[in-house]
Formats: sequence, C-alpha cells, structure tokens
Amino acid sequence: MASTADFRNGLVLEMNDDLWQIVEFQHVKPGKGPAFVRTKLKSIYSGKVVDNTFTSGAKITTARVESRSYQYLFKDDVGFHFMNNKTYEQIQLDEKVVTAPDFLKEGQNVEILFHAETEKPISLEMPSFVTLKITYTEPGFKGNTASNTYKPAKLETGAEVKVPLFIEEGELIKIDTRNGEYVERAK
Repeated sequence: MASTADFRNGLVLEMNDDLWQIVEFQHVKPGKGPAFVRTKLKSIYSGKVVDNTFTSGAKITTARVESRSYQYLFKDDVGFHFMNNKTYEQIQLDEKVVTAPDFLKEGQNVEILFHAETEKPISLEMPSFVTLKITYTEPGFKGNTASNTYKPAKLETGAEVKVPLFIEEGELIKIDTRNGEYVERAK
C-alpha cells in the first residue's frame, strides 16, 4: 500500500480491476477544506484516459511493473515476435499491445512493460525516434527546398509518411513514433 504522497508520473495503480498509469498529477491545497490530489490516469489495457481525484493521504494499491529490453524479430499471422536481450527467450505479442507497429524494424530494440506478479506483458514502449530508409517517393524538383509542401513516401517497414519535397528515394530519415511524422534527415 502507498499513499498520495508517493505519486509520481509513470506510477502504476491497481483500481477497479484494471491497471492505471499516472500521466500527470497535481497536489491542490484550497483555502477552505482538505487538500486533494488531481490526477490524469491512463488505462494500461484499453488506453482510455480519465481524470480522478484522491483525497490527500488516501491509501492506494500500486502494481509492480518491470521494463525489459527485447529485440524485434518478425511478424506473422499470429502476432509480433520478440527476443529477450539477456535470456534469449522469445515471446509473442498481439497487435493491440504494440504501439506504432508500422515503424518496427527487424533487429530493433524496444522496451516491454511486464506486470511483475503475473509476468504478463502490458505494453510495448517504442523509442521516441526511429531512423528508417525511404524505399519509394516521387522525385523532388529543384528549387522546392524551402517550401512547406509535403509528398508521400514509403518506408522500408511498409509505413507511409509525408516528407518535404527535397527528400529523395534511398535517404535515411528520422521519424517521431508518437505521432508518425517526419522530423529530419538522418546523418
């Protein structure tokens, strides 16, 4: 058991037969009445975000979660397959657990969050940015390097993103996995 004094971003709570991760919290001490903690919680399983208020000092049940490093191997009709970097044990995950599956590249390292008591995988944390090669895009035109116009480009993983007109086929680009947008040319 823990109390609201132990709140921090990323802490996982057990409430209402679900696991909730604290996205943000704020301790509020109004001029009149008792203090309370206003939180924004994200359901680990469904991804739903809710606002919840706890009275200051309230007891809560925390869930023990562990983050382990895995390497992405391949995808088949069963799901995504990963290998533990330390034990070489392989696991298979459903597509609903994998965030941004379009940007997974074979051999890429990811962090998988496990519920420590049940050893069940909860979620997959992609790196914030990935570097991928463009396999196809329309040719750019000379003189259009300063414009704010985008064109579609197909990446080596099969994903499609919008890139500036000066980007050409075969180049490496950096992609933000949180929103799927082009960031910059990779060096």
